[in-house]
Amino acid sequence: MGGAFLAAAVLARLGNRIGLPTIPLFILAGILLGPHTPGIVLVSDPHELEMLSALGLVLLLFYLGLEFHLDDLRTGGRRMALAGGAYLALNVGAGLAFGFALGWGTAEALVLAGVLGISSSAIVTKVLVDLGRIGNPETKPILGIIVVEDVFLALYLAALQPILSGADSLAAAVVDGGKAFGFLLLLALAARFGTRVVSRLFATRDDELLVISFLGAAVFVAGVSEWFGVADAIGAFMVGLMLGSTASGARIRSLVHPLRDAFGAMFFFAFGLSIDPGDLPVVLWPVLAAVAVTLVMNVVAGLAAARVYGFGAGPAANVATTLLARGEFALILATMAAAAGLDERLSPFIAGYVLLLAVLGPLAAGRSAWLARLLPGGRGRGPEAAGDEEPALAELTPPAR
Repeated sequence: MGGAFLAAAVLARLGNRIGLPTIPLFILAGILLGPHTPGIVLVSDPHELEMLSALGLVLLLFYLGLEFHLDDLRTGGRRMALAGGAYLALNVGAGLAFGFALGWGTAEALVLAGVLGISSSAIVTKVLVDLGRIGNPETKPILGIIVVEDVFLALYLAALQPILSGADSLAAAVVDGGKAFGFLLLLALAARFGTRVVSRLFATRDDELLVISFLGAAVFVAGVSEWFGVADAIGAFMVGLMLGSTASGARIRSLVHPLRDAFGAMFFFAFGLSIDPGDLPVVLWPVLAAVAVTLVMNVVAGLAAARVYGFGAGPAANVATTLLARGEFALILATMAAAAGLDERLSPFIAGYVLLLAVLGPLAAGRSAWLARLLPGGRGRGPEAAGDEEPALAELTPPAR
């Protein structure tokens, strides 16, 4: 474990010197020191870091919840649903069409629809933090799309499971989906009406007690969420949403930073451990085609979200590039597909696709000004185009009702 932390740190420090984001470097460290690459093998079994990896994802989404205020949900729910729905319709629809075009089978096409359609919450969160965009106006639609995606994810997994397992009971799928949706609704109600009670429960001047309290709450609710068929990280997100509105919210945001960074690095490192570079050449052309489809759909979705919120070319480019990366959900689907005995090409395809976008996503987000100059309204603007609209956006955004 110590070697994993150090390897991730050394590669990230080298990357910072040449302007590379940390996420692909953490993944690269896992690939180079994992069981599938010749040379030094730090971790022979990726499952040895499974709990640390899960904790990293939980803390990344918990922090995201802390930054996403309840007022944003109350005042921007309709626009959030429109932007998120448009993003899912474009990307999941394109993923399903791409899956059928490959001709690998119907179940495989349904898996590919989810792989190509849903962004990586962990990578999106890390990109927003690394680029200092948490306070940007376009971050609200980005987070809104992530929330809509995560609700869809819970229902999608519940519906897909009986298909992959060969079950023919629609009732079982409906029950699983209803259970997941009911638990999400319960968490949403607690976040909406239970803030005052939660604030009293977490009120303490002792930082040690506060850290143990919020960490315990985030991990516990994440575990219960998984039991109900909801992604564990979504439960942690909802806890962050509740705690961010309490009197202790600012202190919690400060105290969670080192935990988020350390265990978040382990999430990406463990992801790298699962990738076998030798499998990638077999599916190289399908992977490149899928990446091209995702790039186009994300630009279209970014423009659609910008139109819903009244933003210009710069924020549209930020939305498109920040949401580009795919990650943890795709890996869950790869595991499900392997267990169901689907086409053997699925696993290396998903690994190559996710790895390529995990590298391209953060790089593209950091250079979104280049894309902004090509979008409608951005022609001829300088390299600062992706960030120079912030003062005007406050005027363009419709007032909260």
